[in-house]
Amino acid sequence: MPIIDSAVYVDGRRIENPSSLDQTFEYMEAHGGMAWIGLLRPSTDEVERVAAEFSLHPLAVEDALAGHQRAKLERYGDNLFAVLRPARYIDETETVEFGELHVFIGADYVVTVRHAEVPDLARVRHRLEENPELLARGPEAVLYAILDEVVDQYDPVARGLQNDVDEIEDQLFGADGAELSQRIYQLAREVIHFQRAVEPLRDMLEALLRGADKYGVDIELQRSLRDVLDHALRQSEKLTALRAILDNALTVNATLVTRRQTETSLEQNEQVKKISGWAAILFGPSLIGAIYGMNFRNMPELDWTLGYPMALGLMAATSLGLWLTFKRKHWL
Repeated sequence: MPIIDSAVYVDGRRIENPSSLDQTFEYMEAHGGMAWIGLLRPSTDEVERVAAEFSLHPLAVEDALAGHQRAKLERYGDNLFAVLRPARYIDETETVEFGELHVFIGADYVVTVRHAEVPDLARVRHRLEENPELLARGPEAVLYAILDEVVDQYDPVARGLQNDVDEIEDQLFGADGAELSQRIYQLAREVIHFQRAVEPLRDMLEALLRGADKYGVDIELQRSLRDVLDHALRQSEKLTALRAILDNALTVNATLVTRRQTETSLEQNEQVKKISGWAAILFGPSLIGAIYGMNFRNMPELDWTLGYPMALGLMAATSLGLWLTFKRKHWL
C-alpha cells in the first residue's frame, strides 16, 4: 500500500488513525492539530491529491514524482521541501545502497514520500510518539527526528566503508594489482556517492538554523539540530579522510604494478640475453661444421692430417671467445 501510515496529532498525541487520505483531511479539519502522512512509492494521483489539499508547490511535487534528486532543502513561502539520501551498508556484497526521501513540511502537516525501503520512518514515528512533549513542537520536530535518523544510519555505512578500506590497505602489497585497482576504484565511487548524500546536509542544517528565529523554531529544537549538524560534519570529515586514503592507495598500487611490470620486463630481457648468447655460441661451431659438411673436392683441409683437429679447435676457440665476450657483458 502506498500509504504506510497516516495520523492526526494534537498536543503531541495521536488522536485518530485514518484509513485513507480523505479521512485524514476530514480529521484535520475536525480536530485541528498536525497531520503526518507517510507514502511509499505513491501514484501520481495520490501525490497530486495531497498536493492539492496542502497547496504544495508544483516544482516540489514534480521532484517528488520524478525521484532521483540530489539532497537539498528548499523553502516555498512558509513551507519547506527537503530531499534526503538515506543509505545502508550491505555486508553480503560489501556495497552501499542509497534510498531517497522527500519531506514536505508546513504549519500543520508533514508528508513523507519514500522511493525505497530505507529509512525506517516507522521507528522515527514510534520514537516521537513516545515523546509527546517533543512531538508537540510541531512539524519541525518531525523534520529534526527524520534528519537525526538519516544521519544516525550513516554511522554503520561509514564503518563498513572503513573496514573495506582497511582490507585494501592489508592487500596493497600482496594482491593482484589489476583486481585491487578495480576494487579501489569501485570503493572510491561508493565513497563519492556517499559524500554527495552527506555533504549537502551541512548547508541544509545551517539554513534551518539561520531561519530558526524568523520562523519561531523552538530553542530546544535548535539545539537538537545543531547536534545533528555536528554528526553530519563528523561523517563528512570521515569520508574526506577515506577518499584521501583511497586516492593514495590507488597511486601506490599503480606504482607497485608498474614496478612489477618493469621487474618482469627486465627479467625477460635477461632471459633473452642468455638465450641469444648461447645461440651465438652454438652458431660458430654450427657454421664451421656446415662449411666442412659440404664435402667439396677442392678443400685442402680434407687431405690434411691436422685438418680435423684444426676444425674442432676453431669451433672450440670461437665458442670460447663468444662465451668470454658475453660473460664480460653480463649476458650469461
